[in-house]
Amino acid sequence: MINIVIIEDEKISQDKLRDTLNALEFDINIAAVLSSVKDSISYFKNNTGADLILSDVQLSDGLSFDIFRETGIDIPVIFITGFDKFMLYAFESNGIDYLLKPVEKEELSKAILKYKMFEQHFINQQKPMHNLLALTNPKKKSRLIVKKGIENVSLKLEDIILFYTENKIVYLVDKFEKKYIVDKTLNDLELELDNAIFFRANRQYIINLNFVKCFKAYNKVKLQVDLNLTERNHSIIISQLTAPYFRKWISEA
Repeated sequence: MINIVIIEDEKISQDKLRDTLNALEFDINIAAVLSSVKDSISYFKNNTGADLILSDVQLSDGLSFDIFRETGIDIPVIFITGFDKFMLYAFESNGIDYLLKPVEKEELSKAILKYKMFEQHFINQQKPMHNLLALTNPKKKSRLIVKKGIENVSLKLEDIILFYTENKIVYLVDKFEKKYIVDKTLNDLELELDNAIFFRANRQYIINLNFVKCFKAYNKVKLQVDLNLTERNHSIIISQLTAPYFRKWISEA
């Protein structure tokens, strides 16, 4: 049996998750349904018997990532949200999967099957389940193969200033301000890159910490980031929601 805790502040979404879970072909017990960061922190300080957590990201009193930072629990999490901008932080907070609302039965089934496969792996290897995070967050790459015309070029990631998407094509600019095509999406890159060095600024940009020149307030609640680039074609704006994570990322570097 899988003991699942649901963290979701919308009653309609809570009920839909319950119904979807109960319709799956797994032996599932819903141990608790929590609706806030505060209640979740209180719950997990006294209850550690859950096998898996299904959690929304944005709750009524904050972001669910605060729950995992505060409690230090190592229970695997399937994050469920209406936004993909939080993916970077999800995989820093025990995340094994990231589903966008509305969640379909098939998607949720695949996510729980992934959990079951990880669980079986660690049972067979006689290793603790918390090692799952090492498996879902493998060693980051140090180089990337990109395209320049008909050539395939190997670049050091430390030499890349930024990645960006334009007209559904992903490009990068290196420290010599040369532009290359990347045969990956920004979402793919976000999972592969070292998040201590690279930050998903918004839907269009991933930036390298070592090339951040400065940042400043923009429209009072947003941030504008300037990079060490002579080319001025890139206006990198970080939303009000993402700004605290950017400040934390750059201050802890």
